[in-house]
Amino acid sequence: MGNFENRFRKYVVPNLTMWLILGYAVGYIIQMINGTFLYYLALDPYKILHGQIWRLVTWLIIPPNENNILFVILMLWCCYSIGTILERTWGTYKYNIFIFTGVFLTVLFSFAYLAFLYLTEGAAVVDAYEEAGYLLGGYVWFAFSTYYINISIYLVFAMTYPNDVVRLYFLIPIKMKWLGIIDIIYMVYMLIVGGPYTRFAVLAAVINCLIFYIANIKGIAISPKQIRRHNQFNRSYRQGQTSGYKSSGFQTGGQAQKMARHKCAICGKTDLTDPDMMFRYCSKCNGNYEYCQVHLFQHTHVR
Repeated sequence: MGNFENRFRKYVVPNLTMWLILGYAVGYIIQMINGTFLYYLALDPYKILHGQIWRLVTWLIIPPNENNILFVILMLWCCYSIGTILERTWGTYKYNIFIFTGVFLTVLFSFAYLAFLYLTEGAAVVDAYEEAGYLLGGYVWFAFSTYYINISIYLVFAMTYPNDVVRLYFLIPIKMKWLGIIDIIYMVYMLIVGGPYTRFAVLAAVINCLIFYIANIKGIAISPKQIRRHNQFNRSYRQGQTSGYKSSGFQTGGQAQKMARHKCAICGKTDLTDPDMMFRYCSKCNGNYEYCQVHLFQHTHVR
């Protein structure tokens, strides 16, 4: 992320998942006291364009539509646990980027859906329904919520920890990769059978996952699994520096030699011998094999 990360790191929100959960708690309290008030908080682009700009933010506290309090507590606990693990794995900055990109795309696609309605239904029809607070027979703007953002969090967690085992309902052991596949199937299903507004909402979450998985801001392909391994390597490196050990096992002139952080498994180049060279882990190799930018796509995968 380079200079971009250095410039905006000071604006990141630590423990972002906790703040999202607290927002849900406020939303549930509002729902119990006066559920109709949530209509004034929803992400309604028509109302936003007519001056109700607070909706750009307040929709984030609208909780998932669930009446079973035990299920709600379990869901929020799982969301908090997974979000916290991802933040520790990727780093606070990357986790913030993922969440806020999902938020931005959801807002963007809600406006895109409104534009779609004007093109397909006509301005007079849309204006008439929106003036009554509903659109084409139902208040569809509740579909543009954090629901699909939460699903995308579970999906990228499965990408990062595919072989980790969780216990479904505290009883059934299942690997995260299978839960990730279920999430993908569910999103595809919603894209096929859902209404137009549901498709727009799902697309926002799907595109967010694809953006994060395919490339970082520099455009270099880095998967969540690679980010996890990269952060693990950095932690091990920092621990090695703190303990005073070196990769070579000896000191010169009473001073510890500087240890290379990156080394190509093919040519042996390091970030010390070639400071301008980029190094990346290969996601297809079985193990933590790192390569320079020359050999990243020109090597035989280790199985």
